[in-house]
Amino acid sequence: MSSISDSDDAVRSERSGLAALVFDAKARSLFFQAVLAILIIIAAYIAVRNAGANLAEQGREFGFDFFGRPSDIQILTTFGTWLIGYEAGKNTVFDVFLLSIANTLIIAIAGVIFATLWGFLLGIFRLSNNFVLNSFATIYIELLRNVPLLLQIFFWTAVLRLVAPGPRDAGWLVPGLLSWNSKGIYGPYPLVEPGFSYTLIAFLLACVAAWGFARWAKRRQDATGKQSSVGLVTLGLLILVPTLVFLVTGRPMTIEWPNFVTEGPILRRGFERGIGSYIAPEFFALFLALTTYTAAFIAEIVRAGIQAVPNGQSEAAGALGLPPGLAMRKVILPQAFRVIIPPLTSQYLNLTKNSSLAAAIGYPELVAVFAGTTLNQVGRAIEIIAIVILVYLTISLLTSAFMNWFNNRVKLVER
Repeated sequence: MSSISDSDDAVRSERSGLAALVFDAKARSLFFQAVLAILIIIAAYIAVRNAGANLAEQGREFGFDFFGRPSDIQILTTFGTWLIGYEAGKNTVFDVFLLSIANTLIIAIAGVIFATLWGFLLGIFRLSNNFVLNSFATIYIELLRNVPLLLQIFFWTAVLRLVAPGPRDAGWLVPGLLSWNSKGIYGPYPLVEPGFSYTLIAFLLACVAAWGFARWAKRRQDATGKQSSVGLVTLGLLILVPTLVFLVTGRPMTIEWPNFVTEGPILRRGFERGIGSYIAPEFFALFLALTTYTAAFIAEIVRAGIQAVPNGQSEAAGALGLPPGLAMRKVILPQAFRVIIPPLTSQYLNLTKNSSLAAAIGYPELVAVFAGTTLNQVGRAIEIIAIVILVYLTISLLTSAFMNWFNNRVKLVER
């Protein structure tokens, strides 16, 4: 009898243990997560197996050996071609890949910087008591936010072609510095000579010294309340130190200016290729479209961030005798940043991904060149599309990581 009762007790304890697991929220959560993970792994395995079978049936292989193939793709001259040194027939597909990434990053970084500056200015205009500034910002924001970006890219492309001088003519875009016509923008190009690396090293050391001085000045102000001329000292270090080293090392850099041919056959007249710097009209049109479009969204983010700061802060700044501009820079905007930065990150990511629309006007960025022309030539669709996805994912994750770090630096710290 005792053995029977012992076995019954064991069964009861086992059932009670199973019931405890069933009614344990954490255990159920782990169980369903494990089941979901297993299903995802099975689905991925089936997809990879079917893809491999289909490729084998078509006589195609999976791999990345195409990166070493020579490339004869004719690519529009851009900043990326100078960085990579690309020439059709002399470089590989991997060089085309690097060039397309460089062009994407250049347009993204330039767009982010200028869209931020223009967007912050528009956001402040949006709250201005000046009727002209307020009306201009309101009309600008409502107009550009509600027009598709692709149409704006086409608009700027057409505008630049209409207002620019003809291909055999030239006009000043920035007097004495930049010239332009319908083929692009032309300007000076620095030719670096041996010994210029010392100037670069001096500039980096000046940056470190300026950063150190700024940190020292902040600690001094926190301890004593005395302010230091951080801006003037920083400007002096960044200009004087590299300039002094540049002069001492014998000016190891010359400037090459564009050459405009006015004589000879009509088809040979115009700016001579390969001399001076060159900005393609496609880049300029894309830059204007991305910058003006994204700035409209950033302006609304800035407006919301400023309005999130209590009115008492502005009144307190006015009571202390601070001018409105100084109060905005020193009191309002630092507090508004904690509201502005999270949605601002989304706009930066959108701008980077929207640069893929450049394929519509022929600007050689990642989607147009690598996921377009290169894919058509090598025929490795799965590999190329996967690489493009990973590149955009990497750029987005790095941007988000930087903005999260910056957000932690500027957020309010409770004491």
